[in-house]
Amino acid sequence: MVELHVGVLGASSLVGECLLPMLRDVGWRVAVFSRHPLPQSSPRSGEGVKPFWVCLAPIWVLPDYFALLEASDARRVVVLSSTSRFTKVGSGDTAEQATAAKLIDGEVRVRAWAESRGVEWVILRPTLIYGIGRDKNISEIARFIRRFGFFPLFGNANGLRQPIHAEDVAAACVSALQAPDAANRAYNISGGATLSYRDMVARVFTALGRRPRLLTVPLWAFRLALTTLRCLPRYRQWSAAMAERMNRDLVFNHTDAVRDLGFKPRGFALAAEDLPL
Repeated sequence: MVELHVGVLGASSLVGECLLPMLRDVGWRVAVFSRHPLPQSSPRSGEGVKPFWVCLAPIWVLPDYFALLEASDARRVVVLSSTSRFTKVGSGDTAEQATAAKLIDGEVRVRAWAESRGVEWVILRPTLIYGIGRDKNISEIARFIRRFGFFPLFGNANGLRQPIHAEDVAAACVSALQAPDAANRAYNISGGATLSYRDMVARVFTALGRRPRLLTVPLWAFRLALTTLRCLPRYRQWSAAMAERMNRDLVFNHTDAVRDLGFKPRGFALAAEDLPL
């Protein structure tokens, strides 16, 4: 049996924590690369040929590692991007616009480099990622609810969402490493359930064992509250644009991923381990 070698950039990330055991379970030999310390049981980075790569770090930092990939004789690279490249382009928040621009530019640079070197590329764009209490989406909502006992909503908050579990993102990465029809393609990958933002938050209350307390506030009040909240480090990245998106549908079709990757995302059901400690 031929031993398969894969390098993982961003191995200490949320998706990385899910991906590493999956790769080991199916027989991959893994070399990890991360800015943060990894558990002692994690496979370590090493020299030599690594024909396959997964990048879970922000896509715009991958060009810094092109030389490393070339030196390892990379043949296929699977890269995580985000559907935010579409949803934040027209944001009223300049920081969100900058993020969308970096995602778009990152995808362009990855494709150009890979095609110029004869390397196959696969770009995966997940929707709102949650899971194992480490995400910056559902876990942040849960922390807010625990701290304040309610959650503020702008308007009806009826914009549709498709939360995707980090384990399902990781499984898509594993499939993309060798799926023959995935070469040189980009896929939007979304969760198996579509629900309104209001319903999504209500389910977080339920998972916490609390009765939903959803406070509908006008945008001006939301902006005023943000002035105070953003003084706290945890809420520094919150913006009025986040509130405005509560009423926008952020829904993406993942039919192509089902066809080419065997993608089978779960519905939105929060387990105890998906909530922060």
